Amino acid sequence: MVNMIRRGSYAWEPFLNGMATERSVITIDGMRIYAACTDKMDPITSYVEVTNLAGATIHSGSASSTGGSTIAGTLDLVRKKGSFGQSALNGMAFTGFETNNKQKIVGGSLNYSHPKFFTDVDFTIRDAGNYRAGGGQEIQYSQFTKYNISAQAGYKIKKHQQIEASLIYDKAVDVGYPALPMDVSLAKALIGSVSYTRHHISPLISQWQSKIYYNDVTHVMDDTERPNVPIRMDMPGWSKTAGFYSMLQGTSNRHDWKANLSGHYNKSLAEMTMFSNTPNEKDMFMLTWPGVQTYYGDLFIEDKYALSDKWNAAFSAGLAVHHNNIDNQFGLQSLRIFYPEMPGSKTRLLKRLSASVRHDAANWIYTFGAAYGERAPSVSEGYGFYLFNSFDRFDYIGNPDMRNEKSASVNASLAYQKAAFTAKINGSYFYIDDYILGRPRNGLSVMTIGAYGVKVYEQLKYATILNTSIDLGYQITKEFLWTGQLGYRRGTGENGLLLPLMQPFTYNSVITFARKSFSADASINGSSSHTRYNPQFGEKGLPAYAVFNISFANRFKFNGAQALTLKTGVENLLDRNYTTFADWNRIPRIGRNFFINLIWSF
Repeated sequence: MVNMIRRGSYAWEPFLNGMATERSVITIDGMRIYAACTDKMDPITSYVEVTNLAGATIHSGSASSTGGSTIAGTLDLVRKKGSFGQSALNGMAFTGFETNNKQKIVGGSLNYSHPKFFTDVDFTIRDAGNYRAGGGQEIQYSQFTKYNISAQAGYKIKKHQQIEASLIYDKAVDVGYPALPMDVSLAKALIGSVSYTRHHISPLISQWQSKIYYNDVTHVMDDTERPNVPIRMDMPGWSKTAGFYSMLQGTSNRHDWKANLSGHYNKSLAEMTMFSNTPNEKDMFMLTWPGVQTYYGDLFIEDKYALSDKWNAAFSAGLAVHHNNIDNQFGLQSLRIFYPEMPGSKTRLLKRLSASVRHDAANWIYTFGAAYGERAPSVSEGYGFYLFNSFDRFDYIGNPDMRNEKSASVNASLAYQKAAFTAKINGSYFYIDDYILGRPRNGLSVMTIGAYGVKVYEQLKYATILNTSIDLGYQITKEFLWTGQLGYRRGTGENGLLLPLMQPFTYNSVITFARKSFSADASINGSSSHTRYNPQFGEKGLPAYAVFNISFANRFKFNGAQALTLKTGVENLLDRNYTTFADWNRIPRIGRNFFINLIWSF
């Protein structure tokens, strides 16, 4: 289950199975990328565009996690790319407008294919002002401007061998974050890779793919647009990552297997400067991420075995070596104020295992799985130095002495399909040992003016998270389809502690009409009241809400392959003023919003 944590109208943070991004691995086309913001203003998902994505591959828990050691799961964003074929040139141009925040969208793509060569180039520009919540309240500092360019090219060396190159340049400026005390003047990423793929190597090996990649992320927080602040601050951050993976896949009798060797290097550095408002007083400078170098190597294997025509089993295992080193002596000495005996480096061994079975019967599919996974503390959790969290208004300090966090989990699903009706029930349960979270530490002075206190990352003896969901679908007639989803999550820790950001009972229901080139849909999504919250983490109770949306689309064909697609609709039709469990500081979501999109394909 994926939720999106929201701090503004830009760069929402994906949560897998109710766990923050520290507990998951998020990649783009298999590439590891570390964000450069200490306040999570730039999750990896912010550096791609919806228009250049083909889909997302999600694995829950530690099962099938080729991306590396994880507890919550993996999310790999897969970009669109061309293919070899007859010589052809096609593309599209699109534009859109949203009335609520006056968002303008312009973009296009060009694709060329050839029997030995293909290339794709696309770009998108978005520019939005402040949005208005239901009832007309303007949400200050919710504007953003974003530019994204993506390019890929492939060359066929031989019949079953090819090389591909890829490049993403993403830049956002003037990004407001109403839930935070600071905004972003610049978020920039350059992401590049080169890969080699060979097919049909032997009867045992069907494919070998290897990729090398590099990415450079720069993120600059500042408060220059805020009118009343007690002291001016600049908080830039940098993240540079270089890595590779090499994967073999094949089949043998009833076995379908894969093996993956991967590794990467990252350096994360962030700093903060406070500019005094008083003449002759010195500015204050500190490293909030003290130049942390991460070296990571991982070996993963998976085998799927067909026990019979109806029974299938899967097994996977992974072993990783994780090494942190503090490169900056000033940063190391700063942390030694709290940890005098702290070494400059630390090596960890991370293990993961999973097993599952699946049974396919007439109209029914049953699955059951179990997994074990470990993770190392993140850069912020291990080495963060006075990171302000506006959700609970505490400064956070990392703890390099923490043990690996460990999770044992089980999952099960039951799916039924007959004629026009489908139903699926999912459930997963995580028991997490040495659960990492921040806890108040008396006797420490705050660095941020107005902060309630200082929290130091510690470990609960254990925490548990239960995820449940039901998906339903019914093809009412040839033209009408109804789908619905229900979800609920519960998270508790040692001594009955309620974990933060747990999803209450939520639902959505969509009815879709499609006939020839015309389609329309009407949807409702909502939530019960949020009563199981924890004020220790800055949470507040929330009332129930329901939001209605409608949209229409039609595709007009002309001049052979050319077509014009028109899509329009209204979000939050009744202009409901509401906020959800996933919204930091309970900033209301967008009110009534009319939108229109035009896509010209050729």
